[in-house]
Amino acid sequence: MSKLPGWLGRLGAELTELGERLEERRAAAEAAEDRDADAEPPVPAVADHPVATTDHVPPPPAYAPSVAAHPDPVAAIPWGMRVAAEAGWRLLVLAGTLWVLMRVISAVQLVVLAFVAALLVTAMLQPTVARLRRYGLPRGLATAVTAILGFVIMGLVGWFVVWQVMDNLDTLSDKVRDGIDELKRWLLDSPFHVTEQQINDVAKNLSDTIGTNTEEITSAGLQGVTVMVEVLTGILLAMFSTLFLLYDGKRIWQWVLKLVPAQARPGVAGAGPRAWRTLTAYVRGTVLVAMIDAIFIGLGIWFLDVPMAVPLAVFIFLFAFIPLVGAVVSGALAVVVALVTEGVFTALMVLVVVLAVQQIEGHVLQPFILGRAVRVHPLAVVLSVAAGGMVAGIGGAVVAVPLVAVTNTVVGYLRAFGQEAALRHAPQPRGATAIGAAPTSAPSLPPAPEPPPAGEADGEKPPAQ
Repeated sequence: MSKLPGWLGRLGAELTELGERLEERRAAAEAAEDRDADAEPPVPAVADHPVATTDHVPPPPAYAPSVAAHPDPVAAIPWGMRVAAEAGWRLLVLAGTLWVLMRVISAVQLVVLAFVAALLVTAMLQPTVARLRRYGLPRGLATAVTAILGFVIMGLVGWFVVWQVMDNLDTLSDKVRDGIDELKRWLLDSPFHVTEQQINDVAKNLSDTIGTNTEEITSAGLQGVTVMVEVLTGILLAMFSTLFLLYDGKRIWQWVLKLVPAQARPGVAGAGPRAWRTLTAYVRGTVLVAMIDAIFIGLGIWFLDVPMAVPLAVFIFLFAFIPLVGAVVSGALAVVVALVTEGVFTALMVLVVVLAVQQIEGHVLQPFILGRAVRVHPLAVVLSVAAGGMVAGIGGAVVAVPLVAVTNTVVGYLRAFGQEAALRHAPQPRGATAIGAAPTSAPSLPPAPEPPPAGEADGEKPPAQ
């Protein structure tokens, strides 16, 4: 029993010493944590690791080279290059879509051209249907009468042209032969020092070329037969399409509107009638201008005793539907026929008549008849005609300008419609801002609506609407 107090004393001394050591270690740990907190923030504990420890990374030595931090890759690209890239991939998507669309149109080119021709003919015949409807005829009867009269008139014009060409073919061949002889004599007497041997060599080379290329000429003739079959097929498709557009154009347009997304439907529904009015104005104005050209140039050719004046006038009327290029081609054809048949002086007089009529057309008739609604810049006309001719030949050149005019009208209306919708849905200013933004004068009234075209007065909308 005497040893128990001594053992308890030693145990108490050891516990006191152990407590002092723990206090010293706790103070040292707190001092180290304070130093680490001054250097970098502590790492939070993770759920899987209840105790999170951080290893302190010492700073690099003073002699180590300084390395700059890498910037963000997006920030390293210049702003202009980023904008160009954003616009570039969108342009690539649009170009790919346009390429696919053009491939599809090329595959069904005959159907597309026939339908476009039907639209042009419908724009020309639809006012007659509306007028007959106002006179009390049913829609079906008015459509049948208009279509039959229109197709009969076009067929009679074509038959008359062919008849005139066949009737004057013998006379024309004789005059062509005489004209070639006269041209040969003129070349021999001209100051160009052309000899008869050179003229005979040119004629011999032409005959040899024709003789050696007989197979190519035969194959071209067979291709011409194929083209004639395609032309007849396109004419039949255009006739049927015209009938349905004249009779049921309103419901066709309503069905097309159902294919448009609901958000874009109001804008498209408003752009459709304006596009149709532009197309109708273009077709009517072009027909009237072409008739004036054909009549006056045909009268000039007839007074100058040039053979086949009526067929040439019809060709001038048809080529007038190809802006710029058609007038040049038809005028050159008339001058060549006058040169071969009547001589140089008559050809010069025909050239004067053609240039005078075309100048009056370009500066007086087209601005007065077509007006500003379908006015297209001459550069746009040239580029569109060239592109249409490259894509679809003569048919593409014919429909290029009306397509550009209609597109210009549609884009202008949709832009104005989008701006109006944005202003309508924009938040209205309030308080002092509203007072400052209030108009100081009465707002201008919107322009009066355009009068409806023929066909809407009796409750009908234009065809293809």
